[in-house]
Amino acid sequence: MSRAVITPVYRAIFCDLRTDRVLDVLPLTEAKFDDFIGKSGSLTATVPLPEPGLAARAKEALRPGRTAVWLERDGDIWWGGVLWTCTPASDEQGRMTAQFQAGTFDSYLDHRILSGNVVGTATDQFDIARALVEHAQAQDGGDIGISLGAEMSGVRRDFAYAYSALARVRELLDKLAQLADGFEWRIHCYRDSQGRRAKRLQLGHPLIQGGRSDIVLDHPGPVLSYSLPTDSTVQANVWVARGDSDNTDQAQDSEPSTTREAEPDDLTAGWPRLERTSDHSGVKDPEVLRSLARAELARQRRPEQIPELTVLLDGRITPALLGSRIRLRIRDLWHPDGLDAHYRVVGLAVNPPQRTKPETATLYLEGV
Repeated sequence: MSRAVITPVYRAIFCDLRTDRVLDVLPLTEAKFDDFIGKSGSLTATVPLPEPGLAARAKEALRPGRTAVWLERDGDIWWGGVLWTCTPASDEQGRMTAQFQAGTFDSYLDHRILSGNVVGTATDQFDIARALVEHAQAQDGGDIGISLGAEMSGVRRDFAYAYSALARVRELLDKLAQLADGFEWRIHCYRDSQGRRAKRLQLGHPLIQGGRSDIVLDHPGPVLSYSLPTDSTVQANVWVARGDSDNTDQAQDSEPSTTREAEPDDLTAGWPRLERTSDHSGVKDPEVLRSLARAELARQRRPEQIPELTVLLDGRITPALLGSRIRLRIRDLWHPDGLDAHYRVVGLAVNPPQRTKPETATLYLEGV
């Protein structure tokens, strides 16, 4: 006897960004959303507007730059972010829709700069990250309710961020995280113990970790399709990082400071010399520049691999899987003897069920 397929219920809640006061709950079509570790996720969807009343409600609720969007699946929070664009449109038959695009809450920090200098010494890098977010939310109109934890990384750093650099808070967080012995960060959306919508700065050193037990995915099996690309265009065994000049004598020509880091063992092992560079505006400290170069080199020493899997949602795959490990087993023409490998989930893209299409998720992976 076949089991009945229960279609999950998705619901979009539109709230005031600063107070989280509910503005409306509107129907969606053509919704797609994703979330990642290391970059902002997005939500795109369409609100159908078949009659004047719904159009008036949507016009009031869909206010770019001011509205927060929470996406629920069967009552659980699966996504949260800031509505950034809204496009009302009418077709030849006069049927109206409003298409919108939103970014995860970390995208808000792309729109914030420091209002003063932020400096300190021998501070845990997690405390530095929290200080940057706290600084942004302490300014008039800047608090969007991101809560801060108390976890520590054990890595202490000196830091000095100047208001005159006009750097975005998101940029400062990313640069801090990318230092050697750095960390990962994201804004985690969930319901708290009292059932309230919540957003929290999630930090992990060196990585954000999910569940302890691996999820096993097989192809053929729950994995509908996969791709395992290998890209050496971003590979390097020599890295040159360039910062700002530390010359304080204005009478002399200023040259930007540079540092070079290399992996001679790769050349000995037969790899050709592969060089890449990076620019770091505002960085003058040679040790910080070396740390950035070492971290870049560690990330790019081997060809980049970002496997993708498309799976049916079966109860095991949720946004909480970000940072978790999976065990992937494949047997096909490319892997006649079978592939059995472990990966970490660093991104998740979901296509809610449509009339003729099932609910699927694409997992973005990295090797472990």
